[in-house]
Amino acid sequence: MNTLTTKKVLQAIVFGLFCAILIIYVVPTINFHANKWHSKDIISYNDAVIIASPAVVNVYNQTFDNSNVQDSQNLKVNNLGSGVIMTESGYILTNKHVIENADQIIVALQSGSVFNAILIGSDTLTDLAVLKIQAQNLPTIPQNPDRVIRVGDVVLAIGNPLNLGQSITQGIISATGRYALSEGGRQNFIQTDASINKGNSGGALVNSNGELIGINTLQLGRNYEELAEGLNFAIPIDLADEVMNKIIKDGKVIRGYLGVNSVLFYSAKQLGLSDKGVLITRVEKGGPADLAGILPNDIILKIGNVDAETPTQMMNDIAEMKPNTQVPVLISRQGNIIKLDVTLGEFPDL
Repeated sequence: MNTLTTKKVLQAIVFGLFCAILIIYVVPTINFHANKWHSKDIISYNDAVIIASPAVVNVYNQTFDNSNVQDSQNLKVNNLGSGVIMTESGYILTNKHVIENADQIIVALQSGSVFNAILIGSDTLTDLAVLKIQAQNLPTIPQNPDRVIRVGDVVLAIGNPLNLGQSITQGIISATGRYALSEGGRQNFIQTDASINKGNSGGALVNSNGELIGINTLQLGRNYEELAEGLNFAIPIDLADEVMNKIIKDGKVIRGYLGVNSVLFYSAKQLGLSDKGVLITRVEKGGPADLAGILPNDIILKIGNVDAETPTQMMNDIAEMKPNTQVPVLISRQGNIIKLDVTLGEFPDL
């Protein structure tokens, strides 16, 4: 073999060795970085959805198409919404407005099972209703009463918007304790920018761990001249649980009733009228307060043994008292302290 041929052979061997080294050392490094890039964690709430979504149901409010012929063939869907399975034995929470005036209530589970539901009871003040289906071992959503919800927490709204099927929207908690938005001023809404559209009402609001924190109820802005975006509201689950248990026990929520209104949910102290107490702006004629002698512009200082600090706190304390109970009420009238005995009534169904 001449020198030229030997040189070419050696060059080929060297080039081959170089390529082999390249393949052995460089290509695995490229694959490693590629695999690392593909396996990099992404932010996902899939685990929370898997935990919570099986317990969120579709609720259909059906009415007779012809009131003279009450036949199942003449039923039509009058309204739709969502609900949350609260017990394995079939108690379901939804909104009262979802099932209002229904001749038949149909509940469809995510498993595909469909049930006729019985209305156990409803509550106008919180817009909640309790349904019951005949089933066992149903999925529920975990709750964590020790976890404090905070403004800025990520939340997911689960429901059946526009009857498209179960959908998930994501947002944050924008505010808590929104009382002034409800009829009677007694509601305690969670405000969120997670979308709650028609059909989502009664569905679940869960946190990023899949824990149930509220029952979705309404959206502001769609029926107003000014379009409000991202103003959606849910009933806190501790309040919803309380209402549900009372409805299951008594068929309704029984609340004590005083028959007064306060101004704009401000305390007398906030208005600069007194160091404490709640200013009364209106007294219902013939109501418990009126019969006891409470007048507009009186400042309620104490009901029973509980100080009246804010209108919301005062009304909540009264609601927890039994109707027909006589309680001492301490008021301030033009600087004079007066004690009156009031026999509470039962909060009327609105």
